[in-house]
Amino acid sequence: MWIALVITHGLLAFLLLGAITHQVVSVWAPVRSGAGNFVARFRAVGSANYVNAVIVLYLVTAALGSVIYTNYRITARLTLEQGHFWKSFGAFELKEHLIAIGLAMLPAYWYFWRPSLEASDARTRRLLTTLIAFIVWWAFLAGHVANNIRGLGT
Repeated sequence: MWIALVITHGLLAFLLLGAITHQVVSVWAPVRSGAGNFVARFRAVGSANYVNAVIVLYLVTAALGSVIYTNYRITARLTLEQGHFWKSFGAFELKEHLIAIGLAMLPAYWYFWRPSLEASDARTRRLLTTLIAFIVWWAFLAGHVANNIRGLGT
């Protein structure tokens, strides 16, 4: 069962990673003319269209991660400590705090991406999106490394 939960958690995290990456690229480097090549099409996505997906995926991924966390605390964390993987251990510990900060930021993220999209809020939207993207990337990489060191299946 744990393996299925970890795989589902990883797939949801991957979807979240894709959505927030598309959004952050589109707010920092919006396409100015016709989207001809791959990079221009990647940048040309409607950044406001990703808001609900990012929020739902973040909440579901965090909730599933909290279910898996009990098993991590008992098995994988002990392996990281005993193996002296201090950098990986610390990165995962920081991941926990960053995810909590991201959860607290979601209402502001939703508010500034509301349908009115005032031009004066563009900078705030850009910064909130970037911070959430940083948190998601950090969490994805730290979780992937911790899982590769020990895994949660046994």
